[in-house]
Amino acid sequence: MNSNNTRYSGLAIAFHWLLALMICISFGVGLYMTSLAFSPQRLKLYNWHKWAGVTILVLSAARLLWRLTHRSPPLPLTMPAWQRAASHISHAALYVFFFAVPITGWLYSSAAGFPIVWFGIIPLPDLVEKNRELAETLKPFHWIAAYSLATVVVIHIAAALKHHFIDRDTVLLRMMPQSKKSSLS
Repeated sequence: MNSNNTRYSGLAIAFHWLLALMICISFGVGLYMTSLAFSPQRLKLYNWHKWAGVTILVLSAARLLWRLTHRSPPLPLTMPAWQRAASHISHAALYVFFFAVPITGWLYSSAAGFPIVWFGIIPLPDLVEKNRELAETLKPFHWIAAYSLATVVVIHIAAALKHHFIDRDTVLLRMMPQSKKSSLS
């Protein structure tokens, strides 16, 4: 956090926006790739999607470690208690899904017999042995986790915009990159 305790630190802001971008792109690629016929393009996108998932998992772990050792700036005093509780619950849900989505994808990929070679360089261990029945059981869990994450992300964005444009408080500004000329009002 910065010295005035009203904004997240630069590193927390970087984690937030990098993960937001990666998660949104990975979700979009996931939707697109599953609609393609079997082809080299589809295989390429599946590999990219897996690489992004592992990267999201690693960045989420780093972000969680950072978050556990650094306090968030306080929420506005004008925020009702139910909104404070909803904020804490939604942030906890986001973190659960930051891990659940890539782990269920990794489990599914392992069970389906498709190893993950991160960036085409680093082979990652299979989390389970190849087992087609298990793969078919795991597949919907990845899908459900991904759509659940997307739902919580949409709610998160809507809440941030509501706070900024309707409540006119500082909730959104706490996570915006700071520049000398920017005020987002």
